[in-house]
Amino acid sequence: MALRKRWKSLTRRTVGSAPDAYALIEFGDGDGNVLRATAGLLPEELREEIAYGDAEQVRWKRAQSAEHAERLLDER
Repeated sequence: MALRKRWKSLTRRTVGSAPDAYALIEFGDGDGNVLRATAGLLPEELREEIAYGDAEQVRWKRAQSAEHAERLLDER
């Protein structure tokens, strides 16, 4: 199930304002369709997507740890 959060434009400004935390992260296209989901350290995942991915939007749910982020991904 997709996260029930608003999409944010995937820009360098979004990366700069993202908390230094683990999260379940969804990347989306310009129409709001989920392209993929991942779990990891939020700023690192966002930087990697900007550099190598094709997503235009992002949304996330913070986690308490890497393991918690992975559980959120599995439950998705």
